[in-house]
Amino acid sequence: MFKQILRSGPGHNLNQILPVTSKKAATICSNVIQCRDTRTFGTAAATKKWDLYSAVCLERHPVITQSMQEIELKFHDMLRKVEYENSLKCDYELKKEREEKQKKSTDVDDADILVQTAQDFEDSYQEEFKNFKFAPRVTKFDEQNVTSSLKRKLDKNLLLLVQQKVGDLHYWIPPQDIRKEGETMRQTAERILQDTCGATIKVKFYGNAPIGFYKYKYPKKLCEQGSYGAKIFYFLAKYMDGDITNNVKYQWLDHEELQKVLPTRVQQSISQFMFT
Repeated sequence: MFKQILRSGPGHNLNQILPVTSKKAATICSNVIQCRDTRTFGTAAATKKWDLYSAVCLERHPVITQSMQEIELKFHDMLRKVEYENSLKCDYELKKEREEKQKKSTDVDDADILVQTAQDFEDSYQEEFKNFKFAPRVTKFDEQNVTSSLKRKLDKNLLLLVQQKVGDLHYWIPPQDIRKEGETMRQTAERILQDTCGATIKVKFYGNAPIGFYKYKYPKKLCEQGSYGAKIFYFLAKYMDGDITNNVKYQWLDHEELQKVLPTRVQQSISQFMFT
């Protein structure tokens, strides 16, 4: 009898099929039919095919420390004053005091007492420091805004973006490609980086697990070909050495520049797991 009810479908009234059946039995039958329909819907959703991609977020870490802000400079000066007031005299200061006392207590010529005094050392160090030239914090590549150079934004993290074709358009995104049969997601990420940047670049991957995830649905025409959308798994890597030798358009950008270049939805996704 239950089979007859299930075959009849939701278009028939249960009271017409089971006129003698109580209301409680009719409620149970209705729940059975609803459960059956739910399982059918869940199976249809689970059969959607997603293309799996690996992408690499390759970072160049800061080369120099960032300039201190105003409040940091004030705190730094305060600590130096406290340290100076609480510190003991160093060997150089003690030696200088001994020399001053020696000069006052004797009439012997300075050349007969010491070959080189502490003051002479201090003068030579000051002269050496005066002639020393610090490397510029702002390079010529900053001034010319050469985004393909690593010798810029030395105090910031830079992220590698390459120009890749997605659908009919080109976008600036982290290097990515579809996973091949038999590859792990980490192996796909390593292959992508080598295919995109060449064999001379050296990087360090942080683990075998991705740090982030992004997905999007394909247009209707592509969905009709069998794939519902793409799931992209991002792997984090650190730039170590080498150059990008392949013929590919690329940029090294900081956090503010990424917001202007990355597609909006990709930028929102990456910002959740990438530190500035």
